Amino acid sequence: MKCPDPGQGEKTEDLGAQAQRQVAEAMAKTFSRKSIVATTSGNVLEWYDFTVYGFLAPVIGRIFFPEGDHLAAILSAFAVLAVGYAVRPIGSVIFGHIGDRMGRKPALLISVVIMGVGSLAIALLPTYEEVGITAAILLVAIRVLQGLSVAGEFTASGVMTIEQSPEDKKSRNGAFVLCAMLLGCVLGAAVPALLSSLLTSEEIAAWGWRIPFVLGAGIALLSAVLRRDLTESLAVEQKEKSGMSPIVETVRKHVGLVVQIVILLIPTAIVYFIIFVYAASYLTDEMHLSSARALDFTTINLLIMAMAAPVFGILAGRYGLRAIMLTATVAFILFAWPLWSLMHNTSPSLIFAGQLGLSLLNSVGWALSVTMLTLISPPGLKCSTVGLGYNTCMALFGGTTPMIATYLVSRTGDDFAPIYYAIATAVLSLFVIWRLPVLRARWD
Repeated sequence: MKCPDPGQGEKTEDLGAQAQRQVAEAMAKTFSRKSIVATTSGNVLEWYDFTVYGFLAPVIGRIFFPEGDHLAAILSAFAVLAVGYAVRPIGSVIFGHIGDRMGRKPALLISVVIMGVGSLAIALLPTYEEVGITAAILLVAIRVLQGLSVAGEFTASGVMTIEQSPEDKKSRNGAFVLCAMLLGCVLGAAVPALLSSLLTSEEIAAWGWRIPFVLGAGIALLSAVLRRDLTESLAVEQKEKSGMSPIVETVRKHVGLVVQIVILLIPTAIVYFIIFVYAASYLTDEMHLSSARALDFTTINLLIMAMAAPVFGILAGRYGLRAIMLTATVAFILFAWPLWSLMHNTSPSLIFAGQLGLSLLNSVGWALSVTMLTLISPPGLKCSTVGLGYNTCMALFGGTTPMIATYLVSRTGDDFAPIYYAIATAVLSLFVIWRLPVLRARWD
C-alpha cells in the first residue's frame, strides 16, 4: 500500500483554501447595494420601534400604568423599555444558534417577522383604563418577545454584511448597518414629531400613539420581502457542524472575548440613550423646550449621524479601526462635559450644538462596531459571539440608561450625573480598544 505524500496533502489543502478565497471574492463582488439594503433593513424597524417607544414614554406611562406620580409613570415606561433589552442575552442564545447553524438568512427572516407582529400587537393593545393591570402585563410580554427577536437582528445583518463585503470595503459597508439603524431612529423621532404637529395632546393620548406602531408593522413586512432573495454567507455553508452548541462553545472558550466586547460597546450604548432617549424627556420637562422643538433637534442630528457614518467607515478602512476609535473615544472624554453643558443652556441653538457634538462622537462607535466585532470573533461562532457580547451590553447598559439617568439626577440633584457615568465607561473602554490588533490577530 502506497503511503500518501505529505507534500501532496499540503498542496491539496492550499488549493482548497485558494478555491474558498476565490468563491468568497466572487460572492463579495455580487454583494450589491440591494443586498446591503436587504440585510440592514431590519435594523430600521428595530431602532424605529425602540426610538418611538422612548419618545412616547411619557404618554405610554400614563396610558398603561396606574395614575399617580408623574416621575413614577415615566420610570415605569422606561423600565418596560429596559425589560426589552434585558432579555436580549437570551435572544442571543436562540438567534446565535440559528445564525451559526442554520444560517444568517433564516435568522434575519425570523427576527423581523416577530418584531413586526409585536409592533402590530402593541398598536392594538387595550389601555389600563380599559382592562386594568392586564394592559401593563401584555405590554411587558410583547416587549419581551420583541427583545428576544431583535437580539438576532444587529448580529446576523452585521455579520452577513461584513462576511460578504470585499476586504477594502468592510468598514464602509459595515457603517451602512448604522445608517439603517439611524434611519429607523429618524423615522422614530419624525413620526412622533409629525403627530405632535397634527394632533392635540388629548388626541395623541386617546389614539394617536397607536399610529407609529402600525407603521412599524409595515416596515417589517417590507424588510421580509427584501430578504427573500438574499444569498447565504459562504462561512455558513463551509462550517463543519460540531456536537457542541455554538453559544455553549462561545461561553466555554471565548468568554473573555465576550466580556471585552461588552466593555468596548458600553459608552456607545450609554451615550446614545442619554442624548436621544433620556434627553428627549429631560429637555421637555426640565429645560422647558417644546416637545416639537426637541424632536426636531433629534431628527436633524440623527440625519447628520447617518450621513457621517460612511465617512467614518471609509476613514477606518484607510487609517485602521483602532486609530479612528481611539481618536473618537479620547475626544469624547475631553469634550463630553462641555457639550453636555451646552445642552443645559437656555438658547435653543446652543442646545442643538451640544447634542450635535455628542451625536458625531457617538456615531463613530456605532459606525465601526459591527465591523470590529465581526473581525475579532472566531470563525464558526461569529453570530453567537457578536450577539452575546452586543446584547449583553444592551441589556445591562443600553436599555437601562434612561432609567438610571433619571434616577441619578433625582438622587444626586446633579444634572451632569448621566454624563459623568458615560465618561467613566469611555475611559474603561480605552483599554479594550488599545488591544484590538491583538484580538484580531488571534483569528487571522
